[in-house]
Amino acid sequence: QVQLVESGGGLVQTGGSLKLSCAASGTIFSLHNVGWYRQAPGQQRELVATITSTLSTIYADSVKGRFSISRDNAKNTVYLQMNSLNPEDTAVYYCYLRRLSPQYTYWGQGTQVTISS
Repeated sequence: QVQLVESGGGLVQTGGSLKLSCAASGTIFSLHNVGWYRQAPGQQRELVATITSTLSTIYADSVKGRFSISRDNAKNTVYLQMNSLNPEDTAVYYCYLRRLSPQYTYWGQGTQVTISS
């Protein structure tokens, strides 16, 4: 059974940094695209960043230049380094693991990130 366990969320002040981690088990991690979505209260879940199995990266415009996604296939872990945080980054952050063929997606349980002004 595939499991994704996130860690690293918390409360920081504007301008601060956090690093999220998501450890996967129960699958061949290196074959999958992985990344992060976030959902703020009353808003739809939005893609934050993706890193593909071939190490290509995609970022939401709102986080470009501030966030950096990386993966360590030996540790089955994806990371999200978040810098220059602002209150608009406050959300629950969910990691995901996705295969395109066959198509499926697994989700982590979410980790709260709160940025105080």
